[in-house]
Amino acid sequence: MLQLTNVSFSRGAKPLLDGVNLIVHATQKVGIAGENGAGKSSLFALLRGILGPDVGEVCVPSHLAIAHLEQEVKATSQSALDYVIDGDAELRSIELALTTTEDGMEIAELYGKLGVIDGYTAPARAAQLMSGLGFSFSEQVRPVSSFSGGWRMRLNLARTLMCRSDLLLLDEPTNHLDLDAIIWLEDWLKRYTGTLLFISHDRDFLDEIATHIVHLENKQLSLYTGNYSDFEKQLAEQLALQQATHEKQLKQRAHLQSFIDRFKAKASKATQAQSRIKALARMEVTQAAYVHSPFHFSFRDSTPCSNPLLNVDNADIGYGNKIILNKINFALTNQARIGLIGPNGAGKSTLIKCLAGHLDPLTGQHFINPALKIGYFDQHQLDSLDVNASPLLHLQRMSPNTNEQELRKYLGSFGFAGNQALAEIGPFSGGEKTRLALALLIWQKPNLLLLDEPTNHLDLEMRHALTMALQDYQGAMIVVSHDRHLLRSTTDTLILVANGQVVEFEQDLDEYQKWLMNYRREMSKEAKAETPVVALSAKKSTVPLKTPAINLVKLEAQLSDAQSQLVAIELALAEPVIYETNNAARLNTLILERATVATECERLENLWLMQ
Repeated sequence: MLQLTNVSFSRGAKPLLDGVNLIVHATQKVGIAGENGAGKSSLFALLRGILGPDVGEVCVPSHLAIAHLEQEVKATSQSALDYVIDGDAELRSIELALTTTEDGMEIAELYGKLGVIDGYTAPARAAQLMSGLGFSFSEQVRPVSSFSGGWRMRLNLARTLMCRSDLLLLDEPTNHLDLDAIIWLEDWLKRYTGTLLFISHDRDFLDEIATHIVHLENKQLSLYTGNYSDFEKQLAEQLALQQATHEKQLKQRAHLQSFIDRFKAKASKATQAQSRIKALARMEVTQAAYVHSPFHFSFRDSTPCSNPLLNVDNADIGYGNKIILNKINFALTNQARIGLIGPNGAGKSTLIKCLAGHLDPLTGQHFINPALKIGYFDQHQLDSLDVNASPLLHLQRMSPNTNEQELRKYLGSFGFAGNQALAEIGPFSGGEKTRLALALLIWQKPNLLLLDEPTNHLDLEMRHALTMALQDYQGAMIVVSHDRHLLRSTTDTLILVANGQVVEFEQDLDEYQKWLMNYRREMSKEAKAETPVVALSAKKSTVPLKTPAINLVKLEAQLSDAQSQLVAIELALAEPVIYETNNAARLNTLILERATVATECERLENLWLMQ
């Protein structure tokens, strides 16, 4: 059980918590809701003991094993798989002890511990986590330094899940995931047996996982039973009751004030008037109900464009000699509202980049209506922002003849009010930069929106504002998003990108989740069947085995054999009988064999990396 008792806490001069109380029981899955800057991440730091309260007590039982999602990953030459396995600190501690001790009984005890913590299956478990989060087999053995920032965050998530924990703290775990990885993570977290606290701005993710919601607002923590949709209903009921109480109190105060005004000058009523003055002074006033959101914007009217807006005819789309999408035929008309779905790496971003005119098809035709004004958003938009310029200066460069007051009013609807409109954006958070990039895109009055993961880094309030604006948008749009609520609320057609093809998906997102599970099963079967088939064809071939593909297959087979031998040796070493006196010779042989096979595994892994 976690408990906060009368806790007050400030960061610098900003108070975040004021006399709060909270109890979280074991096995509960608690979503933390609240606007950016309210103190959600600071709450996690308090639970981890990284920060201490100014007043009050934070009680976290000392025996709890806590896992938390780090927000940074150091560039290292260590393989991604080893980096993930490092998440199991006890396993690594046992492995280190085995390399330093020569005491037979201690070795026996250590191998016994390996069995208890399921250490022999650690590589397989780590690989399974990485596969669920979108890493292919070849990527699992790449060095951590070779991955982009978003993929390193996925490695951190896998490493966190690898830890055998009693308490799991996840701060925005879906930020760098696509939809299929999120669906996999939901399934994993539902089966997690410990206590889970997580911060997320994904409504569907909160609904799928949370058994409780903690709402952080006005420096207070309020615990609600149920998922995020349940919380919203309960909050709406509370606000309605609060508003009704507020209005009732205003009427009571008005009635008392009216009596005082009428009779305070009359001697016969003076005592009664004084009594009512005192009653009025003592009366507590409930604040008017108010839901705060700094974001209220809409798309500016754009110039209509005749059909078709764009057309792709019999096109192969890809990079260099690599074709990702084959013989694509795609036409887009006015007011089309399309959500692109498909497995990780299937080509959704590649297709949207081609439609935007940022990638020419390898073959076929690509027509874009000359009157079409495309608003294209992807995560690289953030990299193109001038970190030394303010939001206002960015907008002034686009519209030098527009008066400053109009520009500042527009920026205010995206949360850039007052001094923030004039501040350099270098220190801005990812969410603030995303908001600015969207504001600049919308200012240009596009009649076609191509949005590739527009909600990354955005909090729930901004996602809601974007959803409402997109619902009212009169142009055509194509959206790639892991936010299922956004897709359900703003699109009316789903297009599936998979297996090199682009086809309409005639069912809904719930059915897509089932489709995705079946797709993964089929891909897993094909992956298992692929190596033996290739190896067999290689044996029949009269061509010398010199091609990289065949060498890679041989290396993978040799590595698999060596790893199987290593597991078998370690299982034998885990048997208590091997440490009896009459088995000393066999024990020494197994220890030597383990060292030899482990070295061979390392050699084969290094060779594999060189391919």
